[in-house]
Amino acid sequence: MWQQFTLRTIPMEDWRSASWVGQLVGLFQGWRRGSVIWPWAGAIASILLSLVLILAPFVPTTMIGMLLVACTGFWLLWTLVEPSQGRLSGVHLLITVFWGIALLATGLSPVKSAALIGLAKLSLYLAFFALAERTLRSPQRRSQVITVYLLVALAVSVEAMRQWFFGAEPLATWTDPESSLANVTRVYSFLGNPNLLAGYLLPAIPLSGAAIFAWRGWLPKLLAVVMLVLNGSSLVLTFSRGGWLGLVATLLTMALLLLVWLLPRLPRFWQRWGILLLLSGLGLFLVAAVLVVPALRERVASIFVARGDSSNNFRINVWTAVEAMIRDRPWLGIGPGNDAFNRVYPLFQTSTRFTALSAYSIFLELLVEVGIIGFTVFLWFLVVLGDRGWRGLITLRDRGSRELFWLIAALSTVAGMLTHGLVDTIWYRPEVATLWWLMVAIIVSSTEIVSSREMPAPSSRSD
Repeated sequence: MWQQFTLRTIPMEDWRSASWVGQLVGLFQGWRRGSVIWPWAGAIASILLSLVLILAPFVPTTMIGMLLVACTGFWLLWTLVEPSQGRLSGVHLLITVFWGIALLATGLSPVKSAALIGLAKLSLYLAFFALAERTLRSPQRRSQVITVYLLVALAVSVEAMRQWFFGAEPLATWTDPESSLANVTRVYSFLGNPNLLAGYLLPAIPLSGAAIFAWRGWLPKLLAVVMLVLNGSSLVLTFSRGGWLGLVATLLTMALLLLVWLLPRLPRFWQRWGILLLLSGLGLFLVAAVLVVPALRERVASIFVARGDSSNNFRINVWTAVEAMIRDRPWLGIGPGNDAFNRVYPLFQTSTRFTALSAYSIFLELLVEVGIIGFTVFLWFLVVLGDRGWRGLITLRDRGSRELFWLIAALSTVAGMLTHGLVDTIWYRPEVATLWWLMVAIIVSSTEIVSSREMPAPSSRSD
């Protein structure tokens, strides 16, 4: 039953060979034989992905959108030209189903024109995932793309540290003015918002940690350590409570998965008590950090004061209005995108003082946009993705492949971003949304290598 629920046994290849849509794959493969540039298709796709990651923190969202259009076009061309796109999986199926539900929600939306814009954005992100998943099946290209992101994140973190030491003008009121932390610098680097910066840097922490194990040579490993320290410090200095929660979930998940990797090599005592001791040690470290650092202690305490903090009070009022929006259209929602949300939310807001651009929770946002049906498919997608990642992790561990560390980092990031998303929706900004789909692509492409019958077992050498 579990195998059926996680879609392990679904005959995706049989469907594709019999489907009219599936037969479009490789339709123009004759052109490929005479093409001069097509042997470089993988490199071109890698460059397009890298351009998105390089420019995302520094350019307007319109330019990011243009790059995503280019990625979409190239993925479509690749699909029509390449006769074999590799194995389809339950993850691909559920992403397609989710897109179909979003399309239906758009058609039934009370604000169709606004929802259509949201559907277009969602389609671009899903095409980015499809191109990334196809490209990152090559371990070498996966390492290259991850390295590009880590180097860009390093530049972003350096600017954040400069703001911390030399000061930065706040671009908005991010802290309760009545709090003792009102004058504390919250770094935002090039992204203009500390919460957004926290979401952007969250994947960089487990990936730089994984690079310590995956990269060969002392200099690359030293660079990875520097990245880990700067990225972690910068995220903490955003004073983003959601970012901190995401960081805790990320580190906890990564520690547990690394322990799974280590367990077969450990003595019996550590195999039996290792997980309990690890959890206890992390818990004591976090408690000690909160008790010793005053600014950290006060910021963490503000999470539990409910309406006593202005930021909490604002979110609670928004969530109250969002609950009414969900009750009004429970099954398919109002349609995807923040434009649709901005058109409908004023009809439900309890006060003109609490206008909002989003639901301030990705889970509530999904319920508003695609209703209970779409939200259920999203949860199903997370289960299937986690199951696929877990099976890939065990297989890569048994094979002794260094690709395991990138997979651990991606799974940890997914846990952290979902935790951060409980109280924020920076997940929908292109700087962060592209990273979310990049993590999903890393998980699926890593397990694609594991499950492919044509691929030999990976060696322990890092590509």
